[in-house]
Amino acid sequence: MFAFRDRLGRVEVAFTDRYGGVSEGPWSSLNLGTSNGDEPARVVHNFAALAHGLGVDVHRVARMSQVQGRHVEFLDDVPDGIPVADALVTRTPTLTLLVRAADCAPVVLADPDAGVVAVAHAGRQGMLLGIVPATIATLRDRGATRIRGWLGPRICGGCYEVPEALRNEVTAAVPEAWAVTSAGTPGLDIAAGIRAQLRAESVDIVDVADSMSACTYENADLFSYRRQGQQSGRFGATVRIAA
Repeated sequence: MFAFRDRLGRVEVAFTDRYGGVSEGPWSSLNLGTSNGDEPARVVHNFAALAHGLGVDVHRVARMSQVQGRHVEFLDDVPDGIPVADALVTRTPTLTLLVRAADCAPVVLADPDAGVVAVAHAGRQGMLLGIVPATIATLRDRGATRIRGWLGPRICGGCYEVPEALRNEVTAAVPEAWAVTSAGTPGLDIAAGIRAQLRAESVDIVDVADSMSACTYENADLFSYRRQGQQSGRFGATVRIAA
């Protein structure tokens, strides 16, 4: 169920893999995506299994409808609906934040001393728009001073092929994302770009690639939209402030 877990003070961080749920076929088995064709009842069961594995109340898990944008939503409580955003921030200890991905990079941010945490969904467009710096700004507005970031599994630069014009457009804003694929074609390294953005904000970085094979395209233990297509599942990253 968990590909990576960490704790920093009262902050608990987890990244899931694709095991421990009940979904079948291309979504097998811990699919956390709700708009990719999987049976809704199975996804509900998967959310419950995730909450159980985390030791939290499933009704206290907050998620978002991710749109590859720059909007950051601050939550005091679980919202009545699902906010349209690409980052969530909270100071509420009983609230677990969830971000989902399948090639884009899930990012967790936290300042345990200030008691504020966040998750962000950073793909190519989110990196270009600056979703991670925007999330950091919101954390700092809420009192964060010493932030740590956890960079989750994502497609690597060797696998993420893009047209040369698109690479030029993205790397004009984030030069560190420039890459060449293993086939020698133009590519983008989303993780390198996000690491550069984190360093520019003086954020300490924990990269899960240091402890696992973090390329979603290459690692069959993770979901990948590029490898599986429209019916790819979604893995997740969570953060909470323990009571």
